Amino acid sequence: MIGTIIGLLIGLILGVVRTIPQPDKRSFKRYALKTLHFVTTCYIEFFRGTPMIVQAMVIYYGSAIAFGWDMNRIFAAIFIVSINTGAYITEIVRGGILSIDEGQYEGAEAIGMSHWQTMRIVIMPQVWRNILPATGNEFVINIKDTSVLNVISVTELFFQTKTVSGINFDYFGPFTVACILYLIMTFSVTRILRFVEKKLDGPQHYDLVGGNQNQIVTLDKEVQK
Repeated sequence: MIGTIIGLLIGLILGVVRTIPQPDKRSFKRYALKTLHFVTTCYIEFFRGTPMIVQAMVIYYGSAIAFGWDMNRIFAAIFIVSINTGAYITEIVRGGILSIDEGQYEGAEAIGMSHWQTMRIVIMPQVWRNILPATGNEFVINIKDTSVLNVISVTELFFQTKTVSGINFDYFGPFTVACILYLIMTFSVTRILRFVEKKLDGPQHYDLVGGNQNQIVTLDKEVQK
């Protein structure tokens, strides 16, 4: 949960930064944005293009050998999950921002809003609803993928199950229990996120009040679409 939340914050910041329009004329801001886009692209491509298990080995063991860093295992695990999730969420957020109609940007600009005001007041409230399913999917993936962190001896569910199985020489029972626990966690998360989605959608029916205040017409949302 901590790693996913931190990764979500990283993704939100970088997703917004990657959609900042570049100035037409050459200026410091233009070169700074180009440099920032290049750095974030390298970050995204690396962490999306390599498995988390390899990233864990490089960051935990590789940093100890190369730089002499003695990282706490739990800190290393949260750090790995956070930066891995951030790379995926960045692209999810960027896609959500680009999915918003261009006319809304133009309307906000027409009334004098800056880029950050447009993002905060107009665009991001809509983006949240659009990216919620993909973000929830990333959360579910993280619940399952944290099992790879046993390679750096993090005592998560898979590691503990393997330890119990090795002591008792019984793999069917403990790993069946582990499967059930993973299923309970992922199912609970998906149900909670589905509930949040419905709340963001609002009621399926709503009232339109015309010129005559006594005449209320109830329309189905699908019909309106």
